[in-house]
Amino acid sequence: MHGSGSGSEPGATGRSGVDQEFLELERELAVFLRRARANSGEMAREVHPDLEPGAYGLLVRLESADRQRPTDLAAYFGVGRATMSRQLRALEELGLVSRESDPADGRVSLVRLTGEGLARFRRVRDARRLRYASKLADWDRTEVAELARLLHHLNARAES
Repeated sequence: MHGSGSGSEPGATGRSGVDQEFLELERELAVFLRRARANSGEMAREVHPDLEPGAYGLLVRLESADRQRPTDLAAYFGVGRATMSRQLRALEELGLVSRESDPADGRVSLVRLTGEGLARFRRVRDARRLRYASKLADWDRTEVAELARLLHHLNARAES
């Protein structure tokens, strides 16, 4: 896999008593997350100039999961209901999402992307995928698949 190794022995313990591998993981994740936040801001603005950077992830989730209860979205992202409600209201005002009654429980609303929201999101997402493909063009496809598998595993652990 591409990346920089530390050259230290496997299982070597750092000054704080934490394995070197976990210190390196923390450092690389910190860089990755900083870059991801910056990219999310750029992509959000490409979807709509008034879209908050944090709301881009909501569009990703709604595109893949279709209709969602706001409480399920809040749980998925690990935020409070009030935060989710505010973000969804902003997306509604921009015409990117709409609400409808849940057929299983009329007291509950389901949120979904509007046609306009879906079209805008897909245009930006497809351009982003082309950038990923370009940046990882020299990677073997199995490396890309392994990275995706490991990130999925990490995200699944974070959910539980």
